[in-house]
Amino acid sequence: MIQDPFRSMIRSEGVLRYRDLPWRRTRDPYIIWLSEVMLQQTQVPRVEMRMPAWLDRFPTVHSLAQAAPSDVLDAWQGMGYNRRALALHKAAQRLVEDWDGEFPRDTRDLVALPGIGPATAQGIRSFAFDLPGVYLETNVRTVFLHHFFPDVPSVPDRELVPLIQAACPAAPGAASDEVAPFAVPLDDADTPRAWYYALLDYGAYLKKTLPNPSRRSAGYSRQSKFEGSRRQKRAHIVRMLLAARDGQPAGITLVEAVAGVNKMEAAAGREPVGCDFIAGILADLEREGFCRAEGERWLSV
Repeated sequence: MIQDPFRSMIRSEGVLRYRDLPWRRTRDPYIIWLSEVMLQQTQVPRVEMRMPAWLDRFPTVHSLAQAAPSDVLDAWQGMGYNRRALALHKAAQRLVEDWDGEFPRDTRDLVALPGIGPATAQGIRSFAFDLPGVYLETNVRTVFLHHFFPDVPSVPDRELVPLIQAACPAAPGAASDEVAPFAVPLDDADTPRAWYYALLDYGAYLKKTLPNPSRRSAGYSRQSKFEGSRRQKRAHIVRMLLAARDGQPAGITLVEAVAGVNKMEAAAGREPVGCDFIAGILADLEREGFCRAEGERWLSV
């Protein structure tokens, strides 16, 4: 069972390490959802810089749902994995179609939306609605590994889940019989939203000052190098497709895709790639909904 001294320490550290981030100044579930998705494998400063432009372009879930997929992809460029942008778009459409643009509060309903997993769902629940649950995010994982498994390698998440659940305070105003399996709030300010902000900020601090404890998680894997990778070539082809969507004719041919990628490779001092390799990427992009083939040309969605 999680004892009050641990919870009190985390709350104190949260005050010391608090980061005043734009998405923390709102309870709008759309903005909070957007921040959760943008922050997946993207540094906080980049998200701070890019989110205002996104919100200028798509200020509401309705405006995002109504946008063309190519416009969504265009706005996402420079934010990493393009499939996250398409998932955002599809989820926005589902929210409008099935929920009239309102965000559900139940985990089951949230994870049924494209691209929303358990952690993202609980982020929305905690930060928009102050609802308790297990928010198993990398900084949260760091805190619990550091304090409860200091010398244990390859700790599976199933060992962390009951601890995280027991440490999270119940919802504000919860009746005594509604508190378990969560913690009894220490005071009125001890809410799921405030608790997880404290864990996130303390975990970020630990990762800067200690060898990253999350590396001792059984699920830890280092992200593969981007420069020169297939992912980089995919991203470059997506940018080429977006740039050519209004061309005459629109889109790009396989030959143009190969030439564009190899221009990038030559500038970086790397060997050229062949037509079969690029054709495979284009086929993957079509299957995943990024583009479509019309004759000899490939067009952005």
